[in-house]
Amino acid sequence: GLVVTVVALFFTRIEVRYPFIAVSMVVLTAVVFSMGGMINAIFAEKFDDVAIIPSFVLAPLTYLGGVFYTISLLPDFWARLSTLNPILYMVNGFRYGMLGVSDISVVRAYVIILVFIVGLFWACLYLLNRGVGIRE
Repeated sequence: GLVVTVVALFFTRIEVRYPFIAVSMVVLTAVVFSMGGMINAIFAEKFDDVAIIPSFVLAPLTYLGGVFYTISLLPDFWARLSTLNPILYMVNGFRYGMLGVSDISVVRAYVIILVFIVGLFWACLYLLNRGVGIRE
């Protein structure tokens, strides 16, 4: 990502509208994915098992999370269904930090991401205390 950014700077300017929001969304997203990766690793029995979640869960959620389009372009049913996708909130929070544009409220994005972090934290803590995948 850094090399691509440096090369892109020769052709355009990167203007961050709200730096605090952009950086905080990157950090919160990293926390979500690190805890999700921890849970994935706890349940993986073989090294190949780690790829199941990114391939069959994360990739579809990414494509359906408004990364490449705004959810306002979707039919009403699919737009409402997209609001159940946590990646939507991460993407839109970061988009707001960079561009100042978002499909959803930034406060709502922060709340949803923080609730998700708390849930993943407690799941990680529970699994580690039980010794799931560690003591077997």
